[in-house]
Amino acid sequence: MRLSTLLAATALTAASLAAGPAVWAAPHEAHAPNKPPQGAGTHADLIELFDGFRGWRDTSNASGMIDHSLAATNAQRAQLRIFQDRLKAIGPASWERAQQVDYLAVRAQLDQQDFLLNVTKPWARDPGYYIDQLQRRTYTDLPLPAAERDVLVQHLQAVPAYLAQARVNLDAMAADYADLAIHNLTHGDGVGHGMPYRAVEPAGLIGWYDDLAARAATQQPDLAPAIQGARQAVVDYRDWLLEVRPGVTAQAGVGRKAYDWFLTNVRLMPYDSNQIVDLAQRELERTWAFYTLERQRNRDLPELELPRTADAYHEQLAASDALIRKWLVDEGFITVPDFVPQTWQEMGFNAPWVVRRDGPMFWEQIMYRDVSPDHLHATIPGHRFDGHMARRITHPIRAHISDSGRTEGWGLYVEETPLQLGLFDDRPRTREFIYVFGLFRAARTIGDVRMQRNEMTVEETMNYWKEWTPFLDDNVARVDAAIYLRRPPGYGMSYTMGMFQLQKLLVDRARQLGDDFVLRDFHDYLMTAGRLPVSLLRYELTGYDDEISQLWAHTPLSEIDLTAD
Repeated sequence: MRLSTLLAATALTAASLAAGPAVWAAPHEAHAPNKPPQGAGTHADLIELFDGFRGWRDTSNASGMIDHSLAATNAQRAQLRIFQDRLKAIGPASWERAQQVDYLAVRAQLDQQDFLLNVTKPWARDPGYYIDQLQRRTYTDLPLPAAERDVLVQHLQAVPAYLAQARVNLDAMAADYADLAIHNLTHGDGVGHGMPYRAVEPAGLIGWYDDLAARAATQQPDLAPAIQGARQAVVDYRDWLLEVRPGVTAQAGVGRKAYDWFLTNVRLMPYDSNQIVDLAQRELERTWAFYTLERQRNRDLPELELPRTADAYHEQLAASDALIRKWLVDEGFITVPDFVPQTWQEMGFNAPWVVRRDGPMFWEQIMYRDVSPDHLHATIPGHRFDGHMARRITHPIRAHISDSGRTEGWGLYVEETPLQLGLFDDRPRTREFIYVFGLFRAARTIGDVRMQRNEMTVEETMNYWKEWTPFLDDNVARVDAAIYLRRPPGYGMSYTMGMFQLQKLLVDRARQLGDDFVLRDFHDYLMTAGRLPVSLLRYELTGYDDEISQLWAHTPLSEIDLTAD
């Protein structure tokens, strides 16, 4: 379908927005809302503030590594307060609905930075933060031209001082974070997020420095001194962590009160953490019931086998990609503009063919048997498609925001929704895999909340997930626990809860429009409105204010007593 079709659909959506909610949708309007703040300032002032905030937010030095000295961090806190004070002077009460949405989206971005600077503080609490800053450079392809070689040498020579400063910064280290960092310094994660393929995966960050040194020995020998100096600094950092680890007892989660504040003010979720656990537990039970019933239904069918060769896997991938693309058009699911890559090779895919000594890990156990569940989530109409659409957004605020509830919620939504629409009616074993993914996402939601509320450790979370998720292995469980503990809070719960919010928005819009509802128009709106928190999209699309009204009464982080947990 052509871009002109997409634009026409977007125009139709805009017209429906202007028309506002239908009269029979009044129950959503009955709530007496908290009002948007009054004040001076225009939407143009908001854009100017956000532009300045974005330009200031990243403070990298010449080596490409971020300065987290106390002086630099305090300077960031002071500058953030200036942006927050400017925002307080802006009042969106008389603005159009879409502009009010922009205001709340910007406020959430400032609140997220506030939380990073004053609560999560990874440079002070998480020694793995510094590993993340260093490891990607070790993937560098050699040989390098002179200018790029000089940049790499500058980076490598900065590592000893960077890690020396890390020891000063890490004055509030948490036990789970320390254990994860020690593990990742000397062990491969077995998952390979963004890593180049190696037949034998290097043993953590130290192993990747060895890999870089071995390649440099034959391809660019003059790099050897800088590589060895950086490697030794990393070894010394590991030895320091092992030495201090017995005295590290702090918990890694942010605590219940901070987590709930973050859910409301940054994620803009209409649920607190207790409600999220209850909803996720119900989803875990529902999905396990459907998985059990699907296994019963398919009991006389052969299990899907792992392919034996890359060619066999790629043939299956090509067939699944063609099936999904045709189905999206035939079903009227979403507009696929001409600028979206037309082949799976151009679009990319999530799981390259890898031969591992210990056999496929969790994701590969599913994807190699049938790639289509993950292809829906990660490729089309999921993340890669979503990314291509987002890059066409030119809005000065929305083009620069990507909320995980919207992005990961969409990824999970486009796994189960095609299942319900019949895409896999003739592929019964594939339906089981959709439910396996759903089980992991629901279990991760509960693990996310309980780790952040300091009710479960990483090891306890890994064991809990493995109890509920077929095929799940230690490496994937550990990597995911680390991701959802170490990222801004609420990322792990955003898959299931984001899907719930999108399903609720689907219900609202279908009931609001009645016979005029068109599923493709609904999905096209999501692709063109910006990847904002779903509560904001719901207000913009339907005009329903029952969720958004709870967000106007804003309590700054500085006024929250986080010691009350």
